[in-house]
Amino acid sequence: LQISVLGTPAEEQGGGKIDLINAGAFDGLDVVFMAHPSQENAAYLPDVAEHDVTVKYYGKASHAAAYPWEGVNALDAAVLAYNNLSVLRQQMKPTWRVHGVIKNGGVKPNIIPSYTELEFYLRAPSMKDLSVLTEKVENCFRSAALATGCKVEIKGGENDYYNVLPNKSLQKVYKENGKELGIEFISEDCILNGLSGSTDFGNVTFVVPGLHPYFYIGSDALNHTEQYTEAAGSQNAQFYALRTAKALAMTALDVIFKPDLLEEVREDFRQVKLKE
Repeated sequence: LQISVLGTPAEEQGGGKIDLINAGAFDGLDVVFMAHPSQENAAYLPDVAEHDVTVKYYGKASHAAAYPWEGVNALDAAVLAYNNLSVLRQQMKPTWRVHGVIKNGGVKPNIIPSYTELEFYLRAPSMKDLSVLTEKVENCFRSAALATGCKVEIKGGENDYYNVLPNKSLQKVYKENGKELGIEFISEDCILNGLSGSTDFGNVTFVVPGLHPYFYIGSDALNHTEQYTEAAGSQNAQFYALRTAKALAMTALDVIFKPDLLEEVREDFRQVKLKE
């Protein structure tokens, strides 16, 4: 019997867990647990697959008043790309997400921009869907280059984040343990109809059965806001974090001392992977 505690940095950018997978950190493990703070308690939320993309347009600088016809406007390409994606949204599935920023839009108003850069995140419920969405989005980027005469460079992120695979057996036991500790979980309807973010833990669930619950921290503030940062560091939040840790520990004990449960977990893992 061995219990491993792994520090897994760079979840938000870079995918530290993916590097750990490639380095063999999860080899030989039977189950992997982690928990994420949220606005509610859920044994599972549908964290989606995610692909980063950086787009660079190269044009030609020129004086915008004296001889604009000599320029090739990279900002026009960036704006067209952004608008192309806005038009695409009518044909996007409700579960798809595309969001991004123009990181570089030029230097001065009187100089036609010769270089612009955009950064976008693409999200979909599965890797198959993400592949379809990525092709559509990249066509939007390329067509903007064609329309303006710019050259375009499209570069994907180093690591794609996979969707988190559910494990019904682990979720059931975790909920039973959580309820004993007073945790109130949201309904199954809320889970099925809700969307979450993306995490490199999804990649882990493709190689070993995993449990990734969400937990309330005593605040209604939304994640990735200053208010949530303050709430997460409060004394009040520590009670909820420790309670979740206890529920995870109790679930781990169930897996250790109930061999039938571990086999059910493994079977769930096999069945869900077949569907992917």
